[in-house]
Amino acid sequence: MNNPLYEEFKGRWAIPSEEGPDKVYSLREAIAKQVKPGMWLHIAHFHYRPSAAINEIARQFWGKKPDFILSTLGLRDNLLLLLYGGLVRQVISSFCGDVYPSPAPNSLVQTAYLRGKVEFENWSLLSMVQGFMAGAMGLDFMLTRSLLGSTMEEENRRKGRFRVIPHPDDAQRKLGLVRAFQPDITFLHGWAADPAGNTIILPPYGEDTWSAMAARVGTIVTVEKIVSTDFIRKHSSLVRLPASYVLSVSPAPMGAHPYGMYAAGVEEFEVYAEDYDFMADLRRAMKEPARLDGWVKKWVLGCPTQSHYLEQLGEERICFLKGKGEAGAWEFQKALLGAEEQPGPESNSIEKMIVAASEIVEERVLEGKFDTILAGVGFANLAAWLAHYTLKQMDHPVELTAEVGFYGYRPRPGDPFIFNFANISTCKQLTDILHILGSYLREGKSRCLGVLGAGQIDKQGNINSTLIPGRMFLVGSGGANDAASLAGEIVAVAHQSNESFLEKVPYITSPGERVKTLVSDLGVFKKREGEKEFTLTAYFPSGSLGEKEILSRIESGCGWRLRVDSNLRVLPPPPQEKIILLRSFDPRGDFIGERKGERSD
Repeated sequence: MNNPLYEEFKGRWAIPSEEGPDKVYSLREAIAKQVKPGMWLHIAHFHYRPSAAINEIARQFWGKKPDFILSTLGLRDNLLLLLYGGLVRQVISSFCGDVYPSPAPNSLVQTAYLRGKVEFENWSLLSMVQGFMAGAMGLDFMLTRSLLGSTMEEENRRKGRFRVIPHPDDAQRKLGLVRAFQPDITFLHGWAADPAGNTIILPPYGEDTWSAMAARVGTIVTVEKIVSTDFIRKHSSLVRLPASYVLSVSPAPMGAHPYGMYAAGVEEFEVYAEDYDFMADLRRAMKEPARLDGWVKKWVLGCPTQSHYLEQLGEERICFLKGKGEAGAWEFQKALLGAEEQPGPESNSIEKMIVAASEIVEERVLEGKFDTILAGVGFANLAAWLAHYTLKQMDHPVELTAEVGFYGYRPRPGDPFIFNFANISTCKQLTDILHILGSYLREGKSRCLGVLGAGQIDKQGNINSTLIPGRMFLVGSGGANDAASLAGEIVAVAHQSNESFLEKVPYITSPGERVKTLVSDLGVFKKREGEKEFTLTAYFPSGSLGEKEILSRIESGCGWRLRVDSNLRVLPPPPQEKIILLRSFDPRGDFIGERKGERSD
């Protein structure tokens, strides 16, 4: 016999399979409804970006000059098109340029910078995340140790965006204050959300959801698929953004393309890897305005929805990217690229430089002062990878980290890109920028050695990777300033010329106090005990040239008065096994194979 009171009582405890307001809109509707000219828009940076949303913003505002303020940790790839389409009056970022296959200045950024129609506000990765943390937590400022002593400190102080205060317990020390970042709308892409907007995001987390929680109006979310609230409850530990912060949620399968999505072992999600060919094609197009117009018409303006975009990608390409995203796919990729471990020709000057830098990293770690290594992109990254494998062969405990959230990874062969998708599954921890740059860099339990590249460097180790005022925008800091500010020590690796080795850099991206060693393709420079300037301590032999001629060559490629150590060493040839390993990391020669760094006798 049914008891109405019992049924009513039981109903109170029932958990509905769907709960909350329905915020599902098409991406076109969401942006048309919420985004207005003059707004500050932030593009969230995980290991990927909300590319489908970026394309829709471009479609709706192309050529209309909406004067957006655009913030992002990295202005690259299709996000650069918002500059080209005249959508942006100000960029707030830590990096603006090309990334794949190797970092370089971008022509669209150069044009915007030199014409002065776009204002560029420069930060480091960690300081930007800290700014969003302040915004999310309702604080006016957030403490930081980054930026101090850099040109970014000076610039942002003048704008009222950054302050320097004395340490309350130590008059000899200073602390930085990052003013809260509060965009109007944040855009992010996740794996799944229910109709109310509770969003699952999987690691590596990059900036995490601080920018979403800091947004004044709210967050526009795109996801691979819409799921039930029951599904969300089942995976509640993976929900990084609750519905209360979400304005709308739009289904956008492969909405991160050309970036990849890692599923972290969640069987319900189908992974896909980065589309490097797509990135490279866009990079080539951006060098030719006529070609770029055609590219934009084909991939952005001519694709009214994400479905049309995927049709254009084609089934074969999509299947390839999904297969490439599976764990173990690197073995096929290695064979495809011809990365078999064969001796090959004699090493060139770039390879010798990278091996020499790796051996210095090994020495510093073996001395017992460091147990983690944080590397920048390019030469520095390859040097860290080589050192890591040598140290592991010795059974010496050391872990590799990468700024977006990789910890304890083992780089796979076949791809020298620092955020190579194949490396994710080898990580012992997948985390975020705040942990990698904010916690693991600090002196104490995790002692970190930084390995950085340098567009320009001076005799005191100050590094410029941001801009040559009035002439060129380079690329920016990324996490380099944070590493130079917080790591225990820095090894710098850079191609040497009188344009890159300067008496004084025109812009300090990364202060040189912790830069103790500089390795170039000509020799090794070190700061001797108690000294603030570099001294040449070793050089690479060069054919039949004598020491006097080699030193003359090094001096001609050095913008400061060369100081030579009394115990100057000649560097030995690199071991063949290290050259083989190095080439297996970079089989296409993105960094080592073009022989641009080769020096003839």
